[in-house]
Amino acid sequence: MATQNKSTVALPNDRDVVVTRAFNAPRALVYDAYTKPELVKRWLLGPPGWTMPVCEMDVRVGGKFRWRWRNETGTEFGFSGVFKEVVRPSRVVHTEVYDPGDVGGEMGEALITALWTEKAGVTTHTMTIRYASTEARDAALKTGMTDGMEMSFQQLDTLLAEQG
Repeated sequence: MATQNKSTVALPNDRDVVVTRAFNAPRALVYDAYTKPELVKRWLLGPPGWTMPVCEMDVRVGGKFRWRWRNETGTEFGFSGVFKEVVRPSRVVHTEVYDPGDVGGEMGEALITALWTEKAGVTTHTMTIRYASTEARDAALKTGMTDGMEMSFQQLDTLLAEQG
């Protein structure tokens, strides 16, 4: 079941990016899709042609994660970090360090706060990404990250329809 939901992106100050997206699925299902590696690998892929050969996640306070993407030409990049808060199924806070590999440059460490709220079977995901500086935020935005997020969210729509 395809949806017409689209992400909204806001820059409320000089360090934050806030991405909001609705999903036509229960909150617990959306939360699982964000926190179970076997599901994350199926949707968090961005543009066509990318795979996620590394998706390691220990979703608990103090647990670590490591993600790595690769495309058909061998270009790679990744992220890693540590979970600071985990409240199933409503909130996850983690650090995130970008490993640019072949894509982009240094962006330092960001703090990600992900919230999920549900109303009438529709789950709204709000993610606030706080960068250390305006320059780091702007460098992240220049990678096209929000376009890649929306492409991934469309794949998540499909996965949620299958899971539901």
